[in-house]
Amino acid sequence: QVQLTESGGGLVQPGGSLRLSCSASRSTFSSAGAAWFRQAPGKDREFVAAVNYAGSTTYADSVKGRFAVSRSSAMNMLYLQMNDLKAEDTAVYVCARGRTAAISSNSAAYDYWGQGTQVTVSS
Repeated sequence: QVQLTESGGGLVQPGGSLRLSCSASRSTFSSAGAAWFRQAPGKDREFVAAVNYAGSTTYADSVKGRFAVSRSSAMNMLYLQMNDLKAEDTAVYVCARGRTAAISSNSAAYDYWGQGTQVTVSS
């Protein structure tokens, strides 16, 4: 069983930065893709960013150029660096582990999910 635990969320002013972390129960990202999704109140869950086994990344258009996804060398941590945050980035951010090593923006491609961490962007 894989357990994922997010941290690093909080309240930040527009234009500010946050770094989210996702801790895995073991080196779960060494052979699988990983991703960040988010869900705002009253909205569907949406894809944010993903990284595959080889380290290639992909981003939602809404965060491209502002967010960066990465993994630790031990392959047991996933990160999301978020810069130039906007009010519309406010959501619960959740990390997920892929069923395969591939990269995907489709939530069906992920089998383990964390509980999420709240990010609120407000002045």
